Amino acid sequence: DYELCDEWGHLYPVPREDLISLHREHLLHLLEMGDMEKALQLLQRIEDPGICLAISEQSLDQHPNLAASHFLADYLTAHFYANLTTARRNEIQALYIGSKVLLTLPELSRVNYFHLSSRPLLMLEQLLMNMKVDWVAVAVQTLHQLLAGQEIGFTVEDIDNLLSKYAEKALNFPFTLKEKRS
Repeated sequence: DYELCDEWGHLYPVPREDLISLHREHLLHLLEMGDMEKALQLLQRIEDPGICLAISEQSLDQHPNLAASHFLADYLTAHFYANLTTARRNEIQALYIGSKVLLTLPELSRVNYFHLSSRPLLMLEQLLMNMKVDWVAVAVQTLHQLLAGQEIGFTVEDIDNLLSKYAEKALNFPFTLKEKRS
């Protein structure tokens, strides 16, 4: 159906918003099916960069699944970095990094943290609060690699401060030990 609509669009004039909507739905369908190659081909076929940017951004704003979000954030950063505002750029890069961290977690646990994919620091804090120390170690290593030379609203120092804060809390005993007397 999408291909038929696309052919129709080449034969007759279609309003810009309808064209964006058609391609957005087609892109989301391909991404939900896991066909990243066809999704990339669809985006490359679109001649107008403004329409391609609108489709990619609107698709990302629909909050698709993890793999689709990762793909779209990567595509937007790679192809439209200069066209994005600083705030939007930081938001998309945070989503890219958050989705990359999510991909390091065990598959069955990803759903519990997906809602935090655009907030990697908060995801890290949630993992710390849930005592997932092994997962935190992998997540921190991934974050350190991804943050090298990037500005996305937080730094490696912010991660270190968060880890220090929770390490301090782990060593804080709210009661005193009493000696037993015989």
